[in-house]
Amino acid sequence: MSYLSYKVRVPGKLMIAGEYAILEPNQKSVVIAVDRYVTACIEPSKQNKISLPKLGLEDIAWEINEGKVRFSIEDPRLDFIENSIFVVNQFLEEKSIKIIPFELQIKSELDDPSTGEKYGLGSSAAVVVAAISAMLAIHSDGKKQPSLDKIFKLSAIAHLKSQKSGSGADIAAAVYGGWLEYSAFMGKRVLSQLEQGIKLVEIVERDWANLSIRKLTPPTSLKLAVGWTKSAVATAPMIRNIQNFREHNLEAYNQFLRESSIAVERLINGFEVNDCIEVINALKQNRKVLQKLGENARTDIETEKLKILCTIAEKFGGGKSSGAGGGDCGIAFLRDDIYKKNLYDEWEKASIKPLALNISEDGVLVRENDSKLSFF
Repeated sequence: MSYLSYKVRVPGKLMIAGEYAILEPNQKSVVIAVDRYVTACIEPSKQNKISLPKLGLEDIAWEINEGKVRFSIEDPRLDFIENSIFVVNQFLEEKSIKIIPFELQIKSELDDPSTGEKYGLGSSAAVVVAAISAMLAIHSDGKKQPSLDKIFKLSAIAHLKSQKSGSGADIAAAVYGGWLEYSAFMGKRVLSQLEQGIKLVEIVERDWANLSIRKLTPPTSLKLAVGWTKSAVATAPMIRNIQNFREHNLEAYNQFLRESSIAVERLINGFEVNDCIEVINALKQNRKVLQKLGENARTDIETEKLKILCTIAEKFGGGKSSGAGGGDCGIAFLRDDIYKKNLYDEWEKASIKPLALNISEDGVLVRENDSKLSFF
């Protein structure tokens, strides 16, 4: 049996609306895939090796020993790869698919090319999706590839095992692409099922409670702009701060959930009726909800730099922080492209870097040898 080589491309993401609330059941968010990519190249080999050149990690050997993935070096930056390998290995074993050694190289263009600083475009999620898609591809033997839904679930499990928190919205953007309405699955339930010894194949085949992923079409005149504050932030500590607030101020937190839901539903409705002004106003409304949450939780969701970014954006449309806040990127919704130049000029004067990002309508794509990129 001969095995083929594959190249995989996965987009980054930006959260548009519904941050923090999306961690709770039955809450909605809007997330997009953007045209900055993680690529993975995989080929059969005599020995298992992984390379992440931008991290200075080259030809790292690995093996699975006593049910654990063991690398030739110890480096916490390999945690997401470790769990990706573990999850795919378990999935293939349960399906009685022969596992072959391979070389996997992963490259990312999601971060600043000159400094390597993170923009907050979901690099860990994109890396997980790229690694899992590549490993599944090389074991497909030219047969039908797994569905996007299976790739999403396997990637979500690997990411959750690594990070212990998160909604999976960044995984959804990486897998499906475009504009998405997203409601999160119950991560603790999925991890509990794994701990109970339920087969991974069975978990992946099940419907996941509360999970909903739906493509959206934005208003025809709506334009997106993205600015980088030149300050990176770690998502997990921000989430912990908000969870601590939730534990000690449940009534105020539930009020936040209600207000977030109203703003996000308003935004989605604006999409559905092609109303650009309604969408811009909904974005402003969601910004206010997050500002209030940050103040109540004493967490700097909207930093001074993000406040400047949003204030400038509101001269031309609407703006808000994206993702956990605390740094990284902010977004602006505009009624027309003619406003972009003035917006960018003012952002640059305020030391905010405009990012030339567009929507990636495609999610994960795979290429076999020299054939055309195609969906799984």
